[in-house]
Amino acid sequence: MSTAVVVDKPGEHRLVPHIPRPPEAGEALVRVHAAGICGSDREVYQGNRPEGYVRYPLTPGHEWSGTVAAVGAGVPGSLVGRKVVGEGFRNCQVCDRCHAGDTTLCTAGYEETGFTQPGAMAPTLTLPARLLHVLPDHADLTAAALLEPAACIAAAALKANARPGERVAVVGTGTLGMFAVQFLRAASPGELLVVGTRRDREELALRFGATSFRTKDEEPDGGYDVVVETAGSADAARTAAALLRRGGRLVLTGIPAPGADGLDPTDLVVRQLEVHTVFGAPPDAWAHTCRVFAAGLLDPRPLVTHELPLTEFARAIDLVGSGDPKVGKVLLHP
Repeated sequence: MSTAVVVDKPGEHRLVPHIPRPPEAGEALVRVHAAGICGSDREVYQGNRPEGYVRYPLTPGHEWSGTVAAVGAGVPGSLVGRKVVGEGFRNCQVCDRCHAGDTTLCTAGYEETGFTQPGAMAPTLTLPARLLHVLPDHADLTAAALLEPAACIAAAALKANARPGERVAVVGTGTLGMFAVQFLRAASPGELLVVGTRRDREELALRFGATSFRTKDEEPDGGYDVVVETAGSADAARTAAALLRRGGRLVLTGIPAPGADGLDPTDLVVRQLEVHTVFGAPPDAWAHTCRVFAAGLLDPRPLVTHELPLTEFARAIDLVGSGDPKVGKVLLHP
């Protein structure tokens, strides 16, 4: 009997028999290959995700890859058998923000796969077919399970609008930071600095295209045109801003703890810094990610350090929260 993970409430989960839900009109049934675990999945399990951004009981899993097994009425039958990934935000498609393409700002309220709707920590996932992005037949589905976090960073890269020859920097060396290096490298920067808390990611950062690496304790020169922050701390945001030239562009992707002493508004105004933020990924960022991945310019595979069966969900959650530098991306396979 195939099983799915269900988190009944914070700290409590079960493995339950899984019965695929046949796709209705406009939907697709995907056979899940792998589901990634992210810090927000730990928040779901621990119960510290903000109210309104989770609905228990819940099958988690918003980072995933798979193969279309069936489609409902109105969906092209040619999708069946194709390798896919999928957007998480279940936007309304008819509000002002959705019409502008800003689907992560949908005014109809928050709904997302793996948080308020059933996720991919199960053998199959049924979702609106319009959310799917088709991958090449030769695509590595294990690597593709990381395209959701990559899409969030693609959104940051598009907002950063780095031009060839510019000096760019990335603050943070986790999964998001390593994706940021790869996206920014593809823009042919004149210099690509990575700033981290320790040196264990230096080799990987250089392999992905960084030209130099510093720890946050080493004071790097300023004067950067573009800085993308991926670490999710107020300290990282301050470090990122300090790296910028006057009028430089800052993109924040992390969510610092409430009340943290972060950016200085006076500094932002006096130096006329251009500040962008990212929460999730709209369709254009997803499409950009899949193009870059298909072209071989994005390589998520080295970021995967652990692959476990779905039945080891609890161990996977512990691994992600261990703080062990040897733990990178953890994937679960149904």
